[in-house]
Amino acid sequence: MPIYEYQCQTCGEQLDKLQKMSDAALTTCPKCDKETLKRIISASGFRLKGTGWYETDFKNKKASEPKKKESPD
Repeated sequence: MPIYEYQCQTCGEQLDKLQKMSDAALTTCPKCDKETLKRIISASGFRLKGTGWYETDFKNKKASEPKKKESPD
């Protein structure tokens, strides 16, 4: 379940709430009890790792490998 951040447009109170994606957004501020609570956009706190993701499987690995020097024959 994601953690959503909310901010009251009246008093400025900020809070985090663990909710299901299907849950309705909160609207009532717990501090001032007004219907001015809005969900705010915040940065996600996760990184995709493991098999099947771009960085591990599809990224151009040749660019990061050191070039081999050709030895004269």
